[in-house]
Amino acid sequence: MTDAAPPDALVREIKELIIEALMLQDMTPEDIDPEAPLLVEGLGLDSIDVLELAMAIGKKYGVKTRADDAQNRHIFASVTNLARFVQEQRAAAAG
Repeated sequence: MTDAAPPDALVREIKELIIEALMLQDMTPEDIDPEAPLLVEGLGLDSIDVLELAMAIGKKYGVKTRADDAQNRHIFASVTNLARFVQEQRAAAAG
């Protein structure tokens, strides 16, 4: 993974996708700190939430994570990491 910051628009899209996919009706994108942890503390996602989010990311952006990927903990560590992963996967697919 690179350290390039993902575009703000992509970070916002990911926040909106989290809210939509996990049915967090009482939250807005502004409520989600892009650097805050997604798992356990922070947003408090569990493994089922991450699975649902991974499926939503795959459907919206055409990028896939594998269940056995050692990078998943890093990829799903924060909104910024998730957006960076999507950005990199899309760039790699574009060639």
